[in-house]
Amino acid sequence: MMRASPAATLAAVALAVAASLAAAARVEKSHSLKSLTPDERRAYLRRAQIWHHVDVPSMDVRRGPELPGAFAPMQDVTCRYDDKKMGGTTPKFSCMVPPDDHVKVRYRPSNGKVYAAVAATRLFWALGFATDAEYPVRVTCLDCPEDPWSKKEPRLPQVVFARAVIERHPDVEIAVAGKDSEWGWDELKLVDEAQGGATPAQLDAAKLLAAFVQHTDNKAINQNLGCLREGVRRDEAGVETCDAPLLVVADLGNTFGHGSFIHARTVGSANYHEWSRAPLWKDPARCRAELPGNIMHPTLKHPVISEAGRRFLADLLGQLTDDQIRGLFEVSDLPDRGWRKPQDRDRNGTVDQWVAAFHARRDQIVSHTCPQ
Repeated sequence: MMRASPAATLAAVALAVAASLAAAARVEKSHSLKSLTPDERRAYLRRAQIWHHVDVPSMDVRRGPELPGAFAPMQDVTCRYDDKKMGGTTPKFSCMVPPDDHVKVRYRPSNGKVYAAVAATRLFWALGFATDAEYPVRVTCLDCPEDPWSKKEPRLPQVVFARAVIERHPDVEIAVAGKDSEWGWDELKLVDEAQGGATPAQLDAAKLLAAFVQHTDNKAINQNLGCLREGVRRDEAGVETCDAPLLVVADLGNTFGHGSFIHARTVGSANYHEWSRAPLWKDPARCRAELPGNIMHPTLKHPVISEAGRRFLADLLGQLTDDQIRGLFEVSDLPDRGWRKPQDRDRNGTVDQWVAAFHARRDQIVSHTCPQ
């Protein structure tokens, strides 16, 4: 039996190592959009869009986005309680709608997000900005605690939540998983129109719209980097790429009030008294918008808006019909927002008062001029 020469043995080892490295490279290369490297993430941010054209007057703000799994306003929904740990600071629980649709349910009459999230997301959506869909519904929860957020036992045969909200994500694929999918408003400076990203006017319009609704809880976890489904490409090696990265504003619950996160559950969310009195401009001469930062890692605070950005949003807001504006406050039920203390109900406004406040804030944008 002939023995291989030392040179041949070394060559064989080298070939084996090379094959192993190539295989490892193929495995690494075949990662999905849910496992982007930091450089890939930045590249997608540079090319990301934040707005797309819609026919604003035709958007049905009462019915909302017609996504898969959409619900009609105040539709009766029966689900089975799912004892899953939920994050955040406001009442919510996981529930399974047969056969296997797991949904997040926000509830409790004094939870301002149940009302504000509906109004804010419908407004962003109607103007062409990507965001979650929030559907106001009546939920019958089977095998459910009476107050799942506070106490998981005992379980009751059924519990009815007369006013609740079920969340659906927009029809996009989230580009990266976990914490890496977050983006802060302060990262919008990376977006490059020359590389196919949103224009500076569109980015400033989004910032001004955030100030318009008083989106104070704008930490990075409340925005997601996504990709339009038709923009996802998968090659034979399993490599996923995105032709249409999208910046999604994913949590608009602390809106239509005024104040910092520490006050979100008392004055900062779904509060006519505060929202109607909050100025639109903190420094009108510089076009610095009024938007207090919260104490939990704010990424957008008192943004300075360009004249192009102001005009862009003014044009969109001007296309809303009076019926659409009224519809925002009717479908969200903001006038009937509950409070833990009965005396706090004087913070609510009627539909007519909310509509008048909307017009007044819109006028502060439309009638203003920013430095060129």
